[in-house]
Amino acid sequence: MRDGWSLQGLQSQLGRGVELQHGDMLRRHRPRKPGVPPPALGMTELRWCAISEPEQQKCLAMAAAFKEAGIRPTLGCVLGTSADDCMRLIQAQEADAITLDGGAVYEAGKLYHLKPVVGETYDQEAGTSYYAVAVVRRASSLRIDGLRGARSCHTGLNRTAGWNVPVGYLVESGRLAVPGCGVLRAVSGYFGGSCVPGAGETGFADSLCRLCRGDAAGEGRCAKSPLERYYDYSGAFRCLADGAGDVAFVKHSTVLENTDGKTLSSWDKPLLSRDFQLLCRDGSRAEVTQWRHCHLARVPAHAVVVRADTDGALVFQMLNEGQARFNHEGASFQMFESDTFQQKDLLFKDSTLELVPISTPTYQAWLGTEYLQAMMGLACDPNRLPRFLRWCVLSTPEIQKCGDMAVAFSRRQLRPEIQCVSSASARHCMEQIKAKEADVVTLNGRDVYTAGQTYGLVPAAGESYPADDGKDTYYAVAVVRRNSSYSFTIDELRGKRSCHSSYGVPSGWDIPIGVLVQRGFIRPKGCAILQAVSEFFSASCVPVNNAQAYPPGLCELCVGDDHGLNRCHGNSQERYYGDSGAFRCLAEGAGDVAFVKHSTVFDNTNGHNPEAWAVHLKSEDYELLCPNGARAEVTQFEACNLAQVPAQAVMVHPDTNIFAVYGLLDKAQDLFGNDSNKNGFKMFDSADYHGRDLLFKDSTVRVVPVREKTSYSAWLGQDYMASLEGLQSLECSGAATASPVLLLLLLQLLLCSVLSSPDL
Repeated sequence: MRDGWSLQGLQSQLGRGVELQHGDMLRRHRPRKPGVPPPALGMTELRWCAISEPEQQKCLAMAAAFKEAGIRPTLGCVLGTSADDCMRLIQAQEADAITLDGGAVYEAGKLYHLKPVVGETYDQEAGTSYYAVAVVRRASSLRIDGLRGARSCHTGLNRTAGWNVPVGYLVESGRLAVPGCGVLRAVSGYFGGSCVPGAGETGFADSLCRLCRGDAAGEGRCAKSPLERYYDYSGAFRCLADGAGDVAFVKHSTVLENTDGKTLSSWDKPLLSRDFQLLCRDGSRAEVTQWRHCHLARVPAHAVVVRADTDGALVFQMLNEGQARFNHEGASFQMFESDTFQQKDLLFKDSTLELVPISTPTYQAWLGTEYLQAMMGLACDPNRLPRFLRWCVLSTPEIQKCGDMAVAFSRRQLRPEIQCVSSASARHCMEQIKAKEADVVTLNGRDVYTAGQTYGLVPAAGESYPADDGKDTYYAVAVVRRNSSYSFTIDELRGKRSCHSSYGVPSGWDIPIGVLVQRGFIRPKGCAILQAVSEFFSASCVPVNNAQAYPPGLCELCVGDDHGLNRCHGNSQERYYGDSGAFRCLAEGAGDVAFVKHSTVFDNTNGHNPEAWAVHLKSEDYELLCPNGARAEVTQFEACNLAQVPAQAVMVHPDTNIFAVYGLLDKAQDLFGNDSNKNGFKMFDSADYHGRDLLFKDSTVRVVPVREKTSYSAWLGQDYMASLEGLQSLECSGAATASPVLLLLLLQLLLCSVLSSPDL
């Protein structure tokens, strides 16, 4: 049966099958002699690959019926040992066609370069697909974001609607982390007990088979067969209806097929469809009849797949003639019926109404975005994970913290293990990752842009900050001291002293300078934006990695390390580096305004920072400058900010499995993420290393999944991309003697929301 697919099947190396053609004796397949051309594809014979003896018998019967009806090309039958074996036989031109379910179509297209050419249709409503849904009792309060700890009912291990789609969706959406690609382990720890028929041999049976009951005599418990009463679609729904589970993963028609007078007498009691609801991807719930808009994924129907060089139109023509003759009552052969052969769903699903041609014969188009995303969540092979994840670090304190992180992770047997790779700059890290000499680096918005656009890197995880409610964005703000005798607005910054976290950092440079340029306060000449900024402020501290040809005014307020060395360096050796450093520049009276992210004040006041310079600071002594000319409390950052900015992202090579990276970090932060944890190492605290924002920003609350933001442009967002590209055109282009009108256009997307902020 091909109801589902196995991840292990992607790597399995099964032997050759046997070949049996209509009218011939059974014989072992022999390799084709060198120089002998393959049979003409789709011209005289189409060789169908069967995966079982009953399916082979039905294939022979269909071949005989087609021959008697004069249908061309003739049909031959090749016996393989599995769907995976048949895919290999087709790729090797030793068979030509097979019908596969969605998961196997994914495998066939991705690994064997086969294409779907003919699809099955099952009912008038769903057409060439069905929908995988999550069903709960109406009386429950469960939502899709609250499934952790719930009891789950599944149709069977590796089944499409009952396992692949829901588990893949939970992984892909970041709800279920999979350290080391251990899908079974992750699922067993995520749900509060399950019935996953077929999981009894996996080593996680205690959890994954906990809800299973077997047959009436208790035999066959957790079997992937009708011996287990909670097996298949109806069984998984019965698991929910009996009260054994809290959620059932089935297909869209399952509830209606087993309620409202259709409940089997062997079940405890008759069921009503109105007593159940569906869980939707957006967190809402819906009636069981609303599966078209409330589902986990649209699951494509089974499809006939062939090699890329096979004429799909000819395959459909042959099958279409066949269904015209052998899909009606009284026909000598029934294409969509398997009872004669004492099995179900042989060659085609028995519920098929008709076969239709596939207009876009690619596996991606046939499967659709939702299903592909779910499959991506499952395509994590532990055998292909590297032993080490090489983290790129930029300073001596960061090397020290990275080394401690590697030891802490190793002691808790977190995989892959961490190794630390030293680099001279963020750009050098990008080069190393592109060359596969390193694997991971955490970057800010501008560097994410460069990493994606220039080096092809992708985000694997992001940071989340206080008051973000798990969001992967933050706010850029302008902070000033509360002082009634020296009060100024954002329009009165000329001549003031400015503190910036670092050159090229969104909150400390890109956004505030972009705002001041757009509003006409800073007017660069040619590419000389650095010079223009240094002339606008009376003095500044803008730490930078390479200070050559850097205007002296941009380093005037910087102080270096405790010995006065490394002044203005773009790392933690400069005491005014980073968000906390820029705020320290303001707090110690060096500067009049600090450009930082919204959480910086809270991180360094009211006792949250024990360092001597911050221990006595109070948040109420500071205010924000708003774009509309007002001032606001530091707690009002959502209404009074310069822009909403993408958070830092953990960037990797596109060949790196992002789910494995996030899985490692998610498990690690459960152990080491809370600053008050008792496990020694602190992922989001750099105080022990006399630095700030090492590996991660110290203000990080959690590492979060990227979800649908799997590219650098999606992570950054259109608004930030527009402002960054506008600033880069000023810095790099000789034509950037741009007029204020052009600058306004470049920054309009970013600032439209800012300029429309309500009065405070």
